[in-house]
Amino acid sequence: MENVDPLELAAELRLTIGTLVRGLRVGDELPQNQAAVLGRLVREGPRTTSELAELQRVRHQSMARTVALLTEAGLVEQRPHPHDGRKVLLAATARGTAALHAQRARREGELAAAITERLSPEEQRVLRQSVALLRRLA
Repeated sequence: MENVDPLELAAELRLTIGTLVRGLRVGDELPQNQAAVLGRLVREGPRTTSELAELQRVRHQSMARTVALLTEAGLVEQRPHPHDGRKVLLAATARGTAALHAQRARREGELAAAITERLSPEEQRVLRQSVALLRRLA
């Protein structure tokens, strides 16, 4: 059996996953930064702009712009903070949640079609096993 160079494998894996992810993003309606914020709000619930900026590791000003675009599109709404009247919480709207789910479903559909069209049943089984390995790396 051939020895594996972990550094070489890591480089190949990074490049391949990056190419795959970029390819799936091509048809996205939501830019990546907006989808990331919307996804966090859907998963974790309401947050302040400052909290979102810290969690996404961006400046407050950048997050404020992203939030403004999401709000203008009707994907995010502002709510009063329950404990601090000076703060505003941001929450995903039903429309925002639906847009996020639609984008994810489109990506998953494209990936499923590629798996079906390009991989043999045996390769699909190997890929299935590989997902568990990737999950452990994550």
